[in-house]
Amino acid sequence: MSIVGINGAGKSTLLKVIAGELEKTGGTVTIPGGTTLGYLSQNAFLDTDRTLYEEMLHANEEILELEDALREMESSLGGEGNVPSRTMDMELLEKRTHEYATLRHQYEDLDGYSYRSLVKGVLNGLGFYEEDYGRKLETLSGGQKTRLALGRLLVRTPDLLLLDEPTNHLDIDATRWLEGFLSGYRKTLVVVSHDRYFLDQVTRKTIEIEHGAAKVYSGNYSFYAAAKAHDQEIALKHYSNQQKEIRRQQDSIRELKGRGMEKFVRRAQSKEKALDKMALVDRPQTLDDTMRFRLTPRLESGQDVLAISGLGHAFDRLELFTDMSLSIRKGERVALVGANGTGKSTLLKLLTSHIPVQKGSIYFGTNVHVAYYDQEHQQLDSTKTLMDEIHDTYPGMTNTEVRNTLAAFLFTGDDVFKTVDSLSGGEKGRLTLCKLMLSKGNFLLLDEPTNHLDMVSKGVLEQVLCSYTGTLLFISHDRYFINQVATKVLELENGRFTEYLGNYDAYLEKKRQLQKDREDPDLLDFSGSKPAGGGSPPEPASNTKEAWLRQKEAETKRRRLKNRFLQVEEAIQETEGKMAAIDSQLCLEEVYTSYQKTQELNKEKEELSLLLEELYGEWSDLEDEMEAGERS
Repeated sequence: MSIVGINGAGKSTLLKVIAGELEKTGGTVTIPGGTTLGYLSQNAFLDTDRTLYEEMLHANEEILELEDALREMESSLGGEGNVPSRTMDMELLEKRTHEYATLRHQYEDLDGYSYRSLVKGVLNGLGFYEEDYGRKLETLSGGQKTRLALGRLLVRTPDLLLLDEPTNHLDIDATRWLEGFLSGYRKTLVVVSHDRYFLDQVTRKTIEIEHGAAKVYSGNYSFYAAAKAHDQEIALKHYSNQQKEIRRQQDSIRELKGRGMEKFVRRAQSKEKALDKMALVDRPQTLDDTMRFRLTPRLESGQDVLAISGLGHAFDRLELFTDMSLSIRKGERVALVGANGTGKSTLLKLLTSHIPVQKGSIYFGTNVHVAYYDQEHQQLDSTKTLMDEIHDTYPGMTNTEVRNTLAAFLFTGDDVFKTVDSLSGGEKGRLTLCKLMLSKGNFLLLDEPTNHLDMVSKGVLEQVLCSYTGTLLFISHDRYFINQVATKVLELENGRFTEYLGNYDAYLEKKRQLQKDREDPDLLDFSGSKPAGGGSPPEPASNTKEAWLRQKEAETKRRRLKNRFLQVEEAIQETEGKMAAIDSQLCLEEVYTSYQKTQELNKEKEELSLLLEELYGEWSDLEDEMEAGERS
């Protein structure tokens, strides 16, 4: 299960109380006797003189103690070659043998024989390499020590596992590994995390803490978010209906009192007493309590928004890109993913001219107006107040307009006179979003826009971007955010782009399928399984022959659809590459000064554009047909 709530709601405090690290001020915490408990805090710290592997191995002292006891008993039971000593009394031998069997049974129950394999598997999964095993703990960074503390808990497999932000300090590969490990955890798990995709993968119950009270939702984070929105809508209706009834009664009371007659006054007094006894419904949280804004382009761009051709870039001797090309069309919401250090943020800085292009060309289409969200907020002047930051960028706005705009991003009252350097990370993020909205750009470049935003603000941003009519290219490690917003995923790896149509889940599925195809191109069924041993399928019995033939026919059709699907995807990428190359040529002086060359290239591009539309249509039809086949 997960515990969710706004920052400061008390999620981490609750875990500390359950773990016994904080004294409760009231109520009871009951944990059945014999229950083992493991707790990972946000700032877990290890300080011993052991090596990394030794510290991990000693996570379960019981297994190590049983190993020592078993070795000692084996030594006493047998001489050379484990032959029992002739001098040992048979009754004593029988007693020792029984004790040995009992200890060995305990060792097996604790999975002692696989313990060292588990330790190494967890270390590898959390991003440690074998060459790290001999490092002393004092040489590890704070993040590495936190990962090691998490690993110690995982190999102990306590009955109750409490994890506070376990994905902090994990890269995306380690996070995926942890999701797989915890998804199969057979005991009780309680997690506090801002990683909504992670919560979806590992939890089946959600507890929300709000205004000091807890409410349970029987589902993962996505289920909770939908149910919460539904509950909020109902609560808002109840509140609105009661407010209308109160106003109606108050109007009736004033009217009765205004008539002046005693019987009307008595009726008014009776209504007042009933009104005083009414149980008031609390006003629910609404959009007035969260950011409320829209991103609206000032101009509509052309269909071709961005074309990159032959892009190359290097820092010193580190080459990031080599002959990289891509194109983005109007209305696409493209997520840029890849390992840290592959050059994702560098690409956005190249697109915004924050760093010069070393090789290749970047072409923006007709009426493209770029707006940039920088995760480091370097476009903000730390010495200015919020009022000045907005007013100086948009001098045509009145003070009232600036105040109203800032209020939409939760800066009210004297907040508008704070200096930028006094803001928290989340507040700087909201201020940058405010400037992004005012820019009215039709091509947004966003670098980690959800960093430091709380879950409510992330949800608002997702809704805003999904309704945005412009074009979007963004970098994010928030997989839930990518899943909600992206219509295409670009993976940057080894200086090249690989394009995947769809959201993050579609990207993962297609990567898995491609990996499976590389490992085993001759799949035998929809699940991708082969007969054990890799041989031919057994001859079907006569009573299942017809079903077997239907299965083979369906599999042949599926393989044909899949091959065509991959061909169409390749054709889409090739066509978009050709269009990007034409855009680059149209920027050359010897081309755009020649009417004939320009006409020829524009005609060729129109033909490619029509072909691209046909390819996208076929791609969509094939995907629907393949999904129908999978369901059947």
